[in-house]
Amino acid sequence: MPFVDAPQVRIHYELSGPENAPVVLFANSLGADLSMWEPQLPALSGRFRVLRFDMRGHGASSVPPGPYRLEELALDAVALLDALGIARVHFCGLSLGGAVGQWLGIHRPERLLSLTLCATACSFGPRANWEERIAAVERGGVEAIADAVLARWFTQAFFERHPGEVARFRAMLCATSAQGYAAAAAAVRDTDLCAAVHRIAVPTLLIAGKADPATPPARLEELRAQIPRAELVVLEAAHILNVEAAEAFNRALLAFLEEQERAALGSFGDLYARGLEIRRAVLGEEWVERALARTTEFDRPFQELLTAWCWGALWGRPGLPRRIRSMLNIALLAALGHHEELALHVRGALKNGVSEAEIAEVLLQVAVYAGVPAANSAFRIAKEVLREVHAPKAENGSA
Repeated sequence: MPFVDAPQVRIHYELSGPENAPVVLFANSLGADLSMWEPQLPALSGRFRVLRFDMRGHGASSVPPGPYRLEELALDAVALLDALGIARVHFCGLSLGGAVGQWLGIHRPERLLSLTLCATACSFGPRANWEERIAAVERGGVEAIADAVLARWFTQAFFERHPGEVARFRAMLCATSAQGYAAAAAAVRDTDLCAAVHRIAVPTLLIAGKADPATPPARLEELRAQIPRAELVVLEAAHILNVEAAEAFNRALLAFLEEQERAALGSFGDLYARGLEIRRAVLGEEWVERALARTTEFDRPFQELLTAWCWGALWGRPGLPRRIRSMLNIALLAALGHHEELALHVRGALKNGVSEAEIAEVLLQVAVYAGVPAANSAFRIAKEVLREVHAPKAENGSA
């Protein structure tokens, strides 16, 4: 299991998805671990990189003495990003995780690309209710409150349709350390961001459960009224809405994330800068510098257009990993007989992690669907590129 050692806590995390894709950071509800986000993995796979973690006191993360403060939980997330070298993320948090997201939006907006706040609020009800819950857990463990919590997490209809999933969440809840649950519940008890949420300036999606007794849609409406650029979606679900209404949740989240990625491409100048960065990463610094040096006033507009729209707008989209785009380019260029470009993109494919065996498979596909002559020429060009790539290694090996 991967861990990061942050101040006073060891954080368990899982990171999956294409290396160059934008990162979506998920933060859990009180009493849940990172596996609560499993229904989101297939929807985001290939388009985004997914980072999940167990909050302190939960899952496989360590259990420092409590009570915890919301600021501590949020700074744990920042420490995780720092340790992994991730500058900015799309943040998605549910309930307590949503409060963590609000804190980051107020105090660390530079670490966020966007915020998705689910089944959450800027404060969480009467203090006495939380004192009672904390005392019950301290007396009898999380098991003592499990049935009451589950009744708020899912609707009765979901209980009847998906007893196995309910049982999985009950086991997850009961496996939570009593000390960790009580300490994190104190952070929920003490959370009051209502006077500050108007400072959240990043694009924000709010998702409420229509049947959520813990944070009903009215609480999310309060946030929408205060957070500029916030939009609200209400799903047919109770509190753990990313599970109970997984399909609708995934559609809403993915549409929002893709909209933010398109907006992030920005102006032509932004697209050009992003495109130049990707072009250098795929084709190599030396090749791009030579191409730029050969540019004249006659073809400069074309080169700028190519860099901005081909490399910035298209290659910069999160919908496909770069290695898949490289394989598509090889197939298309081989089929169309664009041999000079083909050689260039075979080199780029190797940089993007495409194996020689995968290149050969792509060209076999070309042979069947675009013709043997096209594939024959493409195999010849690819072999020449591979010989050039391996030549320095052979020379170094004989030195």
